[in-house]
Amino acid sequence: MFGVKINALRNDNPPFVRSVQRLLEILLARIYKIWYWPNWTFYLSKDGKEMKHHVKIVHDFTRKIIQERKERYLSGHTEKDRGKRKALLDRLLEMHMETGELREEGIREEVNTFALAGHETVTVTIIWALYLIGLHKDVQEKIHEELDRVFEDDTKRPVTDKDLNDLQYLDCVLKETLRLYPSAPWFGRHIPEDTNICGHTLPEGSTCVILPYFLHRDEEVFPDPERFDPERFCSTNIHKIPEYAYIPFSAGSRNCIGKTFANMELKVIISFFWEKLLHRISRYEGTKCRFLASIPRVLFTQFALGKGHRTSESSTDWISTS
Repeated sequence: MFGVKINALRNDNPPFVRSVQRLLEILLARIYKIWYWPNWTFYLSKDGKEMKHHVKIVHDFTRKIIQERKERYLSGHTEKDRGKRKALLDRLLEMHMETGELREEGIREEVNTFALAGHETVTVTIIWALYLIGLHKDVQEKIHEELDRVFEDDTKRPVTDKDLNDLQYLDCVLKETLRLYPSAPWFGRHIPEDTNICGHTLPEGSTCVILPYFLHRDEEVFPDPERFDPERFCSTNIHKIPEYAYIPFSAGSRNCIGKTFANMELKVIISFFWEKLLHRISRYEGTKCRFLASIPRVLFTQFALGKGHRTSESSTDWISTS
């Protein structure tokens, strides 16, 4: 996305990834420890001082990659010249260099937003999606049928925009996953003026905490809300869901800037994963996982996935091993 490899999967402890993870952990600690809420007490604490250290590491890293890409841009060495699609960072630099619409500081903020907000949220959604799909054989079969129809026999080719648009059922599966287990179980909004909601006044200057986890379990909107049912989001049913009843990425002018990119990531990863292997629940079948509002890295999901390789005869023929 930014034209830079950080080798997060090949290096056990790269400094940038380590700092991002630690910042998320400190952020969670600040939410739960009321004495950390005032800035002056927080930044006097050990966590506050450590946060400054890791923020500097993240900022130094993003400044470095922005400067490197900027130098490449000024020298005329762009991804397009090498026959590659432009990275997001290149497009942001174009806005900065050619039109002045975006300051360099703004570019850094966008890079940090994608790195911090999208680093773990996509990961935990993949975990829940694999778990839910693994529990429902009928859902697995529908996914495989769709993958076979979209990719046919050429499963090794790059995924295209058309492929992503054609994966309609997988899109429903991911939407239902985010309904049951939103990667952001809560978020806050500042109230700019006195606001009346159902006879209750939210005073100006207050902060409203919104809980999608509970909002998505409204029985009037989602009958039998604990049931995993991707069909809720199919083209014939989605119109039944009010505009603000389903908000895994928030809504309005301050919704998630990476919503579209996250959906693309999820579709590519899940489709690749499921095209290669069948996964099923081999232990704890019939039990429920506990949903914990935590940094995704410390989310423990008690289930085991069985592995199986696809045969060449049919999308639903499998050789499974536990």
